[in-house]
Amino acid sequence: MANEASDADQVELFDTHCHLDITAFDPDRDAAIARARAVGVVHFVNPAYDLDSSRRAVALAQAHPGIAAAVGVHPNDAADFGEAHLAELRTLARAPQVVAIGEIGLDYYRQTTPRDRQVQAFVAQLALARELNLPVIIHCRDAYDDALALLREHGHGLPGLVMHAFSGRMEHLRAALAMGFYIGVGGPVTYPNAHGLRDVVKAVPPERIVIETDSPYLAPQSQRGRRNEPAYVLEVAQKIGQLRGTSMRDIARITTDNGRRLFRLN
Repeated sequence: MANEASDADQVELFDTHCHLDITAFDPDRDAAIARARAVGVVHFVNPAYDLDSSRRAVALAQAHPGIAAAVGVHPNDAADFGEAHLAELRTLARAPQVVAIGEIGLDYYRQTTPRDRQVQAFVAQLALARELNLPVIIHCRDAYDDALALLREHGHGLPGLVMHAFSGRMEHLRAALAMGFYIGVGGPVTYPNAHGLRDVVKAVPPERIVIETDSPYLAPQSQRGRRNEPAYVLEVAQKIGQLRGTSMRDIARITTDNGRRLFRLN
C-alpha cells in the first residue's frame, strides 16, 4: 500500500460503506478519519443498522464534512420493526446529510430475525426510499435469490441501488446488473481464496463498481485479524486495478465518480 500511498494527493477515493459511528472507533475516530484523508479518501458513506446507529450516523455526518449518512434497519435488527421505526427513519432521512436508506435487506446466515420479519422490514424500507427518492444500500447474505426476487417486485422507481459487500454467484451478478444496480467490493477481494469474488470483479462493467471497507469489519489481507478502517480502501483499489489490468489511479477515479453518481454528490 505504501508505494502508491505516497502519491495519494493525486487520487480521490470514496469509501462507500464504513461504520465510523460504532464503539470500535471511540478511541481514535478523528485520527482514523485523518488517516483516510491522508491517502486520498474524500467521501465516506456511513450506513446504519438500527435506529440508534441511524441517529449516530446523522450526527457524525453533521460533524464531519465529507461524511454522508444512510439510515435504516439491518435484517438482523428487524425483529420488532414497525410503524414507529418507519416514522423515525422518515424524519432522520430528511436531514441534508442523509444520502441513502440502508443498510437493509436479507440475512439468512445468522437468522436472528425470522425470515418473514426480515421481508416485511425490507419491503417497507424500500417503499420509504421510493417515497423519499433516496438510493438504497442492500445487505444480502446467503439470500440472493429471495432478495433479487423482492427487488424485482418492489425496487421499481428507486434512484439507485448498491449491493454492498457482494458475495453472490455470477448469475446473481448478471441479475443485479440487469436491474441497473451498483456492486460494492471491499476487503475480501484481497483474500487469497476469494476466487469467485475476483471473477465477479473482473466481470462488473467499470461504470457499475464502487469500493468500500465495511470498517471496522472485513479488513483487507494486509490487515486481516485487525480492525478495518477507511484508509484501507486504498488496498481494495489496488487489488481491483491488478485484477482488471489497470492502474489504481484509474480505479480510484472510476469508482469515486460512480459513488458520486450513485449517492448524488458533487
